[in-house]
Amino acid sequence: MTQGAPADILSLVEKHDRLFLTSHVRPDGDALGSEVAFASFLRKLGKQATVLNSDPPPANLEWLPGMTDVRVFDGSLAQRQCIDEAGAVFVLDTNAERRLGDLAGPVRGARGQKALIDHHTHPERWFDVQYVSVPASSTGELIYEIIAAHDPDLIDARIATALYVAIMTDTGSFRYEGVTPRLHRIVADILERGAIVPGEVHAAIFDRRPMAGLRLLGQALETVRLHCGGRVATIVVTPRMLEDTGASSEETEGFVNYALSIDGVAAALLFLETAKGTKVSFRSRGDISVDAWARVFGGGGHKNASGAFLFEPMEQVFGKVVGAAPRYVGVAGSDADAAAPDAASEAEFAALFGTKFTKR
Repeated sequence: MTQGAPADILSLVEKHDRLFLTSHVRPDGDALGSEVAFASFLRKLGKQATVLNSDPPPANLEWLPGMTDVRVFDGSLAQRQCIDEAGAVFVLDTNAERRLGDLAGPVRGARGQKALIDHHTHPERWFDVQYVSVPASSTGELIYEIIAAHDPDLIDARIATALYVAIMTDTGSFRYEGVTPRLHRIVADILERGAIVPGEVHAAIFDRRPMAGLRLLGQALETVRLHCGGRVATIVVTPRMLEDTGASSEETEGFVNYALSIDGVAAALLFLETAKGTKVSFRSRGDISVDAWARVFGGGGHKNASGAFLFEPMEQVFGKVVGAAPRYVGVAGSDADAAAPDAASEAEFAALFGTKFTKR
């Protein structure tokens, strides 16, 4: 499914001099890379482009050239005026108001035209202009298409690096669905224009983990459990584990893939408890669609990679989410009985994982 075209975005850009960009809470490589690349392109056109997000960038992306121009929303009058004075407001890499965090109200209520550039399913209907392509590998791929449709020679080292980070991170280093011969040709063009060394970029993002992060991974791996006759795997990170190891929640990036790598597992879930509730990351292989599964719990995303956030503690969330697994992983009969119950009490959760991983 594709809605809109690069020309629609470029037409909107041409009409306005003041532009505002934002993306989802807990921004990842695709969100930040797309923002930096698009903002840099807009400034080359002589536009005033402001980038604000609800949350700060993760530590492993702070090195990205252009990140100093990406600011965190603090609710100040100056920032709110910046949003209101923008002729166009661009939302990148997310299509739901609630995913904008503290910026949801200011963005939705902004006077300027609202534009969406995204590759997720089921976009909300409040955008005036959309360039949405679900088959696309990443929002970064769409930003490349927009820039290339205007003038590919505007892609300098900063823009190229941001685009490469966006595409590489959202494709799991070119492993996920959406990686096509055409995408590789796009990436080849980006590499040439930016003189990028892929190994150095990959190392900067993925190969520098603090000792606390390794300790957290060790504890998390002890929580891996199999469900649905081995078709589903879960991995858990609790506040106590974060406290014991001294790690931040950012260090959980990629943990779910360890559970998915288990032989015979078709879908994996990472449960991360926060002060406000529980974040659930869904991953799957092949034809197993976790997007529909995540949407049942207020989330969404892609066929093989989705997420949801529930405003409940993990011991209440775990059983409900895993209990829904048989509907989405093709399990029936006795194998379905291996899934968790529809609800799990705190005592049942503690019994499953042991007191080591539960609250003090």
